[in-house]
Amino acid sequence: DDVLDAYLEGGKLGLKALAVYRDGSKRTQPLSTRASEKEEEAEIQPIRRRLPDERQAITHKFSIAGHEGYLTVGMYEDGRPGEIFLRMSKEGSTVSGMMDAFATAISVTLQYGVPLEDLVRKFSHSRFEPAGFTGNKEIPIAKSVTDYIFRWLAVKFLPETDQPVENDTEQVKAMASLAATANTQEAQEQDVYIKQADAPSCLDCGSLMTRNGSCYVCRECGATSGCS
Repeated sequence: DDVLDAYLEGGKLGLKALAVYRDGSKRTQPLSTRASEKEEEAEIQPIRRRLPDERQAITHKFSIAGHEGYLTVGMYEDGRPGEIFLRMSKEGSTVSGMMDAFATAISVTLQYGVPLEDLVRKFSHSRFEPAGFTGNKEIPIAKSVTDYIFRWLAVKFLPETDQPVENDTEQVKAMASLAATANTQEAQEQDVYIKQADAPSCLDCGSLMTRNGSCYVCRECGATSGCS
């Protein structure tokens, strides 16, 4: 039908010749219906949705095993989190710098549309120090700072069905691990106290020396009391 229509239209236009060929049958052809290379290579780019200059925010104070911190969450008009600020330790310290960089990365991630559920699933229950009791009834034990942060974000911004689940067995294991760590640290501190009970001061740096057999050694500069 298309070929017939083409010849009829050619006759109406008074054309003297009309050639019909299939697309791609010739090495060169005057017309092409193929998209340009740029159009073929075009991909959908992610769009960053920034927060307005004035936005609602909440600040949450937390404590993990005696280490205090502050978490501030900036929100979109619909109440979804779009940025976080995390402050721990003294300004200018390594920990403070790392927490600030981590919070910035999470903020950019949220603004590019990564669901909070995915971040909660990724960072919840990660384990490193400081870890311990928090004083928060909803999150009594935190395995790390990131564990606490994302479990708190889940409690605050996600429905209960999307919140990370921790069974009683995991809670018991976490408490046992914390108790064992505390006992080990206490034993180490007691051992150091016993070794330093009658130790003299280092003649080189002035630090308190530690007993090493029948001699004393300085843990700060490495000097000894005459023993090799």
